[in-house]
Amino acid sequence: MPLTRRTLIAVSLSLTFAFTPAAVFAASPTPAKGEHGMVVTAQHLATEVGVDVLKKGGNAVDAAVAVGYALAVVYPNAGNIGGGGFMTVRMKDGRTTFLDFRERAPLAATKTMYLDKDGKPIKGASLDGYLAVGVPGSVAGFEMAREKYGTLSRQDLMAPAIAYAKDGFVLNQGDAASFAGSADRLAKDPAAAAIFLKKDGKPYSIGEKLIQPDLAASLSAISEKGSDAFYKGAIADEIVKASSTKGGILAKSDFEQYAVRELKPVTCSYRGYEIISSPPPSSGGVIICEILNVLEGYPLSYLGAGSAETVHVMVEAMRHAYVDRNSALGDPDFVDNPVSKLLDKKYAKDIRDKIDPFRAGVSKELMPKGFGESKETTHYSIIDKDGNAVAVTYTLNGSFGAGVVAGGTGILLNNEMDDFTQKPGVPNLYGLVQGEANAIQPKKTPLSSMSPTIVTKDGNPFMVIGSPGGSRIITITLEAIVNVVDHGMDIQQAIDSPRIHHQWLPDTVYVEPFGLSPDTEKLLAAMGYHLDLSDQTWGQAAGILVGGKSLAEIEKGGGARYNGAIDSRAAAGEALGY
Repeated sequence: MPLTRRTLIAVSLSLTFAFTPAAVFAASPTPAKGEHGMVVTAQHLATEVGVDVLKKGGNAVDAAVAVGYALAVVYPNAGNIGGGGFMTVRMKDGRTTFLDFRERAPLAATKTMYLDKDGKPIKGASLDGYLAVGVPGSVAGFEMAREKYGTLSRQDLMAPAIAYAKDGFVLNQGDAASFAGSADRLAKDPAAAAIFLKKDGKPYSIGEKLIQPDLAASLSAISEKGSDAFYKGAIADEIVKASSTKGGILAKSDFEQYAVRELKPVTCSYRGYEIISSPPPSSGGVIICEILNVLEGYPLSYLGAGSAETVHVMVEAMRHAYVDRNSALGDPDFVDNPVSKLLDKKYAKDIRDKIDPFRAGVSKELMPKGFGESKETTHYSIIDKDGNAVAVTYTLNGSFGAGVVAGGTGILLNNEMDDFTQKPGVPNLYGLVQGEANAIQPKKTPLSSMSPTIVTKDGNPFMVIGSPGGSRIITITLEAIVNVVDHGMDIQQAIDSPRIHHQWLPDTVYVEPFGLSPDTEKLLAAMGYHLDLSDQTWGQAAGILVGGKSLAEIEKGGGARYNGAIDSRAAAGEALGY
């Protein structure tokens, strides 16, 4: 079989196991710099909103709330108040917390709601229309964050979003591209089409203005009356009405009973750094820590970024960790998550002992007993003048969620129910094959990969990082950390660097364009790996490094206090400091 790019590779070659340098990729731009604060988001107007809040004396949480509402207007394919997400917070005094405002399954949800009479998944049922919608949590999450950890009024923080919805904003290239890619889907729902498509049915173009008066009215109601306007008032009534008439199961009681959970973040150590990340119902923090614990036993800096040896141990750590993610983790109110076991350094050593240094593992051999997420999430990272740091990842799940807007609300609704296990062994939108721990139950939260993460060193903030990307969020965030800590890249290079991904099943190593050198590809193929050399990139990471743009600059001293980077894959994004 000839060895070519953009094909699945499974060939046997005589193995000469030697160091192979990483693939060459274009130079990254210099990270943004700031002395008093830094905001990094996937949409430049939302970034500016966050910086303005910091300049007016708001803290990082205030800025995070303002950015969250702004993204619902200027980044509608993923920004939301009709979805949900997670917020990891570290205050200047060292206190940490995690807010879970993820979507919940409606009270009328059932384990088999997406299966036909023969027990087979109904195509599109968990992705399109009102049956796919989970109970949104973003408004409740922002309100709890503001009330407990913010300093400014709701009206102040929501004013920019309301203005952009009412007066409109001009689309740049990245904005217009997101509409063009989803025009056919949006056209299926008259209410969505009326907002996001022109009268001739075509998507808005670069330089045109998008005005959203219905969304402005909904945001104004929330600004005036708080979360009750969303969960107990006319907005909930409109969503429930549309759901009931268009095949959904949402009820007013779903909204009235919604509550944010405040949880203790997952923490672990890696080469002297403390990782603070998302606990269940996110798998992100647990699995990042599990993989890092395994990798800590290998000299990655010596092996080199992109070498066959480094890729080998990273893939095997991912393989073992994703078995645990897909079979053991779920909503902590419904599942006893084995977090302490998965975070144990001894458990990581047991995994290392099973890794053959010269051969690829086989995913089928790790099948657990009884085993029967364009991933349109968005992440933003913020730090303020006092060192308060916030990492937020929130989502509609698929691009523009379920593709529906209820009545005159102007609010796009999520299709988050697809993150549940429809049927054990059946892959979801992101190819994840999951088990009973993540089965659908009323009021349950689907397992997530979202990984808003804060890293500290010697008790001080060091890094804020996260990304969208469905099941690949975990490995995107992980690789950014490894690239900074082990490979000495600056924060922009660490985020821009080509990525690899393995999630146990399918048993495939996904590689971004130019992610590996041809020599490395040959070595890995000879070890037994199936490589999917994609022509597509994934993720849009947003990161901040404190004290310099890289470890070398931090150690040397004299670097900017805050160094921000938005993924070069994010066409509309911006990192901005002041």
